[in-house]
Amino acid sequence: MSVLQMQRISICAMKKDRKAILEELQRLGVMEIETSRMPSEGLEKMDTLEDRQKFEKQASILDQALDVLQEYAPEKTSMLSSLEGKKLVERKVYQDVVSNRESILDTAQHILLMKKKEAEGKAEIVKLLAQKEALLPWLSLSVPMDYEGTKKTKVFIGSIGSVMTQEEVMAKIAEAAPDLTACDVEIVSADKDQTCLTAICLRTEADLLEEALRSAGFSRPAQTITEIPAKEVEKIETRISEVGKEIADFGKEIQDQAGHRENLKTLSDYYRTRAQRYEVLGQVPQTRNTFVISGYIAKKNAAKLAEKLDREYSLSVEIEDLPEEEEAPVLLENGKATRSVEGVLESFGLPAKGEVDPTKIMFVFYVFLFGLMLSDAAYGLIIFVACAVLLKKYPRMSDGMAKSLRMFMYCGISTLVWGILFGGYFGDVVNVVSRVFFGHEVGIPALWFVPLNDPMKLLIFSMLFGLIHLFTGLAIKGYMCLRDKRYMDFFCDVVLWFAFLIGLILMLLPSSLFYSISQMHIVFPAALETFSKVLAIVGAVGLLLMSGRSSKNPALRIALGAYDLYNITGWLSDVLSYSRLLALGLATGVIASVVNQMGSMAGKGVFGAIVFIIVFIIGHIFNIAINLLGAYVHTNRLQYVEFFGKFYEGGGRAFNPFKANTKYVDVKEETK
Repeated sequence: MSVLQMQRISICAMKKDRKAILEELQRLGVMEIETSRMPSEGLEKMDTLEDRQKFEKQASILDQALDVLQEYAPEKTSMLSSLEGKKLVERKVYQDVVSNRESILDTAQHILLMKKKEAEGKAEIVKLLAQKEALLPWLSLSVPMDYEGTKKTKVFIGSIGSVMTQEEVMAKIAEAAPDLTACDVEIVSADKDQTCLTAICLRTEADLLEEALRSAGFSRPAQTITEIPAKEVEKIETRISEVGKEIADFGKEIQDQAGHRENLKTLSDYYRTRAQRYEVLGQVPQTRNTFVISGYIAKKNAAKLAEKLDREYSLSVEIEDLPEEEEAPVLLENGKATRSVEGVLESFGLPAKGEVDPTKIMFVFYVFLFGLMLSDAAYGLIIFVACAVLLKKYPRMSDGMAKSLRMFMYCGISTLVWGILFGGYFGDVVNVVSRVFFGHEVGIPALWFVPLNDPMKLLIFSMLFGLIHLFTGLAIKGYMCLRDKRYMDFFCDVVLWFAFLIGLILMLLPSSLFYSISQMHIVFPAALETFSKVLAIVGAVGLLLMSGRSSKNPALRIALGAYDLYNITGWLSDVLSYSRLLALGLATGVIASVVNQMGSMAGKGVFGAIVFIIVFIIGHIFNIAINLLGAYVHTNRLQYVEFFGKFYEGGGRAFNPFKANTKYVDVKEETK
């Protein structure tokens, strides 16, 4: 359907033109480079690792500088800034940035240097604060902490790891050194963890006092300074103030570089794209004077690319169809509407070789079923308007986001239509408001029927829509069989199943079971009843005999046929899965009605109106959110399990063209 045919393109050109040609291919983004299938005899590859790493490092420096700028001078962005996409830069502006790249790179390095100095300053402040904290217990000490006494006296400065008074310390010393003739102890400070003190004695008895202090748990301070502690603390505080000012200056200097932000972004992407080119350049086989590049390209782009390159360079281009056994990358081509559900398909898997692209058909069913599940006109209008406004306001959003919003926009239209058919406008808000606040109930009638009043009718139609969905999947399988000229597979795996299933359905419709469910009494002519039975029997017998046709063993063949015939339970399960259309549709209406009833419980009047508005807004926002998610999840499930299960496996590899994968900006191409 819309899987583009791929061809292999091989380009042989002069070695001197290889960078220019690669740049052109990267700019066009229509060719996937793949050189593994090319002969390597007589060819060599260039080692570009060092150059590529250099460009990646430069891009990383610029990215780090941008992160620092964002920290100190954040960009003003809105809540929806993520939808804005990459900024479009004029080609001339881009070239100016490239020509000034050394200066811009210096700016980035300067920003990182300021950040590094700031970090060093903060680390120094932490260190100074630790030093100050260690000196606080010694503030009342009137001598330097490394003071050892006079010519005839010895001073010990330190601490004991417990709370002790002067008398207790003296008693400990006297007990440990009874021969000590003269000693004095002064408590500098004490807290729950330690007692800081000074002890003095005659220098001739220093060893006795030191031994006595050790027995009491005495230890010298880890930090010794040549200044009196109080003065040292003053110096530390002065230095902390100086470093704090330096840090503020560094931050201010970083903020002053905010005007270079756009240049930094543009240059980062320049180095990033160069690194990508050098990565490809290292894969390209070359000789002394020529190089060869090969890969995949969509058939519709092949001739245009060959003509463009031939016009600008001296080269040879060869385009050839892919051999039957080669697995080509997959590139889808759909209209703007159907492209919106490509993300859903890609989440499951791209078409494998020989499979069709189901996007167009899936789009119709996806939007149809999604709207049926949500089925409230007001909700649909809100979703449609919100998505349309965002698409209009942010035209440069990412392709994936644009696809998703466009898909929800179409689903919003479907929801609006189903809501009108079912008479749902914020549930039954019109009826509730008119009854409570105006005393006379009016409402907007449904164009079809109200599901809450007739749920069985919606169940019947849900299963009918499910059968159409499933039969479409089986029909696509039949198309693939006919396309590939597998006529026996078409008859055995498609026609017989259609005969069997249609026969069973025709037998069910006039039955009492169907009447009890639908309250619809259907009477067929006798000839049609007989035809339905014959159709079901022919289909069943055909499946029993032909499903195992790959086996030559008659018994095994019948067993395989019986097993395939048992798959009718799978069909029944698939059809019943579409009852979720009823469940989700009713859930939306029931929750909306409950919200309206809760809001109206305060009665009429000003207070009642205020309560109603608050409950209405909060309740319906919740209802939209939860049922929007439910409709999205279950619509995907109906596509993946029920619909795709009939004909589609996926597993194709996505086409990955060589193009500029930028992070911040896109360069506007000049129109000629």
